[in-house]
Amino acid sequence: MVPDALPQQLQYTEADIQRLAPRDHIRLRPGMYIGGTDAHALHHLIYEVVDNAIDEALAGRCDEIEVALHEGNAVTIRDNGAGIPVGPHPELGVSTLQVVLTEFGAGGKFDNKAYKVSGGLHGVGVKAVNALTAELTAEVKRDGALWRQSYIEGEPVGEVENVRKLRRGEAKGTSIRFTPDYSILDENAFDYEMLKARFREMAFVTRGVHITLRDERLLTPESQLPRQVSFYFEGGIGSFVRHLNRGKATLHEPLYAERSIEHSPRDDREPFHIGVEIALQYTNSASTQEFSFTNTINTPDGGTHITGLRSAITSVLNRYALSKGMLKEKEPNFSGSDTMEGLTAIVSIKHPNPQFESQTKVKLLNTEVRSAVSQVVAELLSEYLELNSREARRIIQKCMMSQRAREAARKARELVRGGPSLLESTTLPGKLADCSVRGQDAEIFIVEGDSAGGTAKQGRDRRFQAILPLRGKILNTERASMDRILDNNEVKAMISALGTGIGADFTLDRLRYGKVIIMTDADVDGSHIRTLLLTFFYRHMCPLVESGHLYIAQPPILGLSNGKATRYIYPQAGKTEDELLKGALKQYKNPDKIQVQRYKGLGEMNAEQLWDTTMHPEDRTLLQVNIEDGNKADHIFRTLMGAEVLPRRLFIQKNARFVRNLDA
Repeated sequence: MVPDALPQQLQYTEADIQRLAPRDHIRLRPGMYIGGTDAHALHHLIYEVVDNAIDEALAGRCDEIEVALHEGNAVTIRDNGAGIPVGPHPELGVSTLQVVLTEFGAGGKFDNKAYKVSGGLHGVGVKAVNALTAELTAEVKRDGALWRQSYIEGEPVGEVENVRKLRRGEAKGTSIRFTPDYSILDENAFDYEMLKARFREMAFVTRGVHITLRDERLLTPESQLPRQVSFYFEGGIGSFVRHLNRGKATLHEPLYAERSIEHSPRDDREPFHIGVEIALQYTNSASTQEFSFTNTINTPDGGTHITGLRSAITSVLNRYALSKGMLKEKEPNFSGSDTMEGLTAIVSIKHPNPQFESQTKVKLLNTEVRSAVSQVVAELLSEYLELNSREARRIIQKCMMSQRAREAARKARELVRGGPSLLESTTLPGKLADCSVRGQDAEIFIVEGDSAGGTAKQGRDRRFQAILPLRGKILNTERASMDRILDNNEVKAMISALGTGIGADFTLDRLRYGKVIIMTDADVDGSHIRTLLLTFFYRHMCPLVESGHLYIAQPPILGLSNGKATRYIYPQAGKTEDELLKGALKQYKNPDKIQVQRYKGLGEMNAEQLWDTTMHPEDRTLLQVNIEDGNKADHIFRTLMGAEVLPRRLFIQKNARFVRNLDA
């Protein structure tokens, strides 16, 4: 029983219940509003403001959006929309601009008067941005004047100010400039390439709108021209599909449809229309690319619109193949994975009242969207197959190849070593030097070569570090079929050691180690082996990468001995080995007396050196592998590791001038 008199620290009274103001709640719990405090959350601040400008474009009041990155990690977002109203709010009595930027739940998107459809729904986004900035300045051009108001940590500094009259012909619009508050957010800088990819998507989905990204942070006395890119697409998501499939062998021209589907709710609500825009194209690739948008907002976790797309495609292709005798009645139908392999598909819907999983809008939940998307996809694909028999046969043959490959992979898994499935076997590879612990605290080093593997086994901490040496270069899994992949001894060893399975059988919960560390030589061959391993993990164990379990070790390339003391030099991007050596020797009074050892491979270090430089948790440097842009990652792997020679040659020709000979 709980005693009547509890110690002071265990008591729970009315005084323990706190009521936070909305601004304070945002600053205390930013994850509820922008998804966290990391780099993705930082960029989400920009996306929230840009989404408001896109809403102006959807309402027909804006066709130009500009994002400028400034020194000090400040950013300005401008549009030529109608401008946020600045007059006194009829209920609150203060400027409506201040209401929009500070009052939780205030906004113009709760009905369908000012905006028929919009990405902003809750009246939260721009308030969260304001609350999470060190300083923010809003400028509005409307009502014949330029208006301005500034904020510190979400609190207004003075009233809205009438700065000047607008010049004749001067465009209306809103400008928001802010600097993130790094006392709350992690210290990260805005990533130009990440923003560039996001705005390209937005321009494809919101056709007819100019979106410009300018980076003013790189200005120097020698170069006064900022890095800048502008996007404008009339072709919409049809052009987006062509962009995604550049360099691929395609089976047909992109299919495109745009429809407005009426939905009649079962309750007393008025019927409304759902705008559905679809673009899709099959390629010879083994990968699938799906993009989904709701009111131009990217929904990376999909939702009911993606579910409708998949079910319609699978149903239509099975029905067509059966009707043409390409599938027999007694044969198994195509599965969803069979019909989606090689497909690039984009679905963009416009909904007057979308329901998302969270404030960050990563997944759509409206059930009525599934049937609307299925109807449009079924009509589009059915009509195309009937009118284009040659292309239809190619698509069905692609699905049949996928089905046969899936069946072959299943049989290969069952026949590996003549026993139970490799993916279900608990037998560990004989070359694995395992550790004592399991789970998050354990780590496995995948090491290049038996020699380096032997050194690593001697130098490791046997309690939590496992060593798996690989012999030579593994199979290029970008080009190989699943049965060939599962027949490769080095791949089988990795699958057995990690315990997760691969592909559709991958289960992260079965991972035996918290860190999977690729450790290869710091030379060209080591880089090649590392690339082959990254290809395997990305294509067949992608959840391992996405969950942050994959790392790359950073061994030194030089050792400088001055008596008993040894200093190690590690590779640096853009610097040759000789440049690193020259810079390091300058720090010694008598550089001629320094003994230099060049490590061309892990096997050239003894066990103690390898532990001190590369394996000791407190002294080593590990690079965590993550996926910032899935589309870009897919394109790079396909270009550099795929079967097509021309895209790889063009990539090398384009980027050869940036390569420096690190072995010079």
